[in-house]
Amino acid sequence: MRKRAWSACIPVAVLLLSAAIQAGDWRQFRGPGGSAVSDETGLPVKWSATENVRWKVELPGRGVSSAVIADGRVYVTASSGYRQRRLHVLCFDAASGKKLWERQIASTGSTMCHPKTCMAAPTPITDGRNVYALFATGDLAAFDRDGDLLWYRALQRDYPDISNQVGMAASPVLAEETLLLPLENAGDSFALGVDVKTGRNRWKIPRRRDINWVTPTVTHFHGKTAALFQTSGEITAYDVSNGGILWSYKGDNLGSVPSPLVVDDLVIVPGNPSLALRVSEGDKPEVVWKSRKLAAAYASPVVYKGRIYGMTGIGVSCLDAATGEEIWRERLGNGFSASPVIADGKLYVAKEGGDTSVVQLGDKPKILANNALKEPLLATPAIAKGAIYLRTDKHLYCIAAKK
Repeated sequence: MRKRAWSACIPVAVLLLSAAIQAGDWRQFRGPGGSAVSDETGLPVKWSATENVRWKVELPGRGVSSAVIADGRVYVTASSGYRQRRLHVLCFDAASGKKLWERQIASTGSTMCHPKTCMAAPTPITDGRNVYALFATGDLAAFDRDGDLLWYRALQRDYPDISNQVGMAASPVLAEETLLLPLENAGDSFALGVDVKTGRNRWKIPRRRDINWVTPTVTHFHGKTAALFQTSGEITAYDVSNGGILWSYKGDNLGSVPSPLVVDDLVIVPGNPSLALRVSEGDKPEVVWKSRKLAAAYASPVVYKGRIYGMTGIGVSCLDAATGEEIWRERLGNGFSASPVIADGKLYVAKEGGDTSVVQLGDKPKILANNALKEPLLATPAIAKGAIYLRTDKHLYCIAAKK
């Protein structure tokens, strides 16, 4: 008889509880629990630079980070100035777009990166009380909701051998009172668990030395809160309380950008091919299925009602989460850096050129609209309180249906 599998009904319950507590908020990269799924309804299907725009604000610099929203406030980061050495954290009123505050930090780490990205690449995270902003320079700052500095760290001064000349982009994630920082690179590579109250390390775990951009996923395993860290060569579940290893799986050609996800009793690991793992109590992870129909690129896949939606080179592929079998594939063009998000049974797919496709999900997909902003758009959309937040190279848009 097979040993009892660790059940993702626990993580699903946790995600539902999180969503209930944070109803209407989008507090981290890819929203509630990192699921990229919102329970919002009545969102606009069509928009332009002027149509269905509740407000639009100009940003002081570039950024590929997403907006995060909590308790009526929108937080976003940017980088500007000579060699992007000026780092910005901004807060806007969600209803009006009025800027409530802006704080600036001088970078202490290297600003070298690929032209496609910038220093404001990691998405900030908020618990509703405070906001925590990590930049690709290794500068990390915590502010309260009114913009008062709580603490600050220059991680590249703490750890001078950090080296990622392409540009770090993985986002911080909160698990209880621990801020999880993926600092995986070609130099001093490690994962940090940081106390959110003090900014001090709770634990530091060496990681594989390789350039990596995967944002960790938080789930549960035998009653313990676990953080899934993935590189191109392995995926490991760490105990958030102390950094101890709960389980690990080594593989080839795993994704180094998209995040893993949990559905039912499976961990979906993006890669080429992607694979599904089942972890039984006391056993090593078991590979349940592999699929090249879900080949990893930049965008993270999203799961909704037992199906996985992942971006291919020219569109979106829909797979059965239990078996890995492809159900359908739809052409949408190309240039997908942002991850897709889902709300009200619709898939929202932002493209680098500024278009966002809206796809009605079902046994057969239907493209409802292709909405153009005509600005570079690499940031993953955020959804909160009846609005879609799109961050382009120069602006932050709040897209909402007219009342």
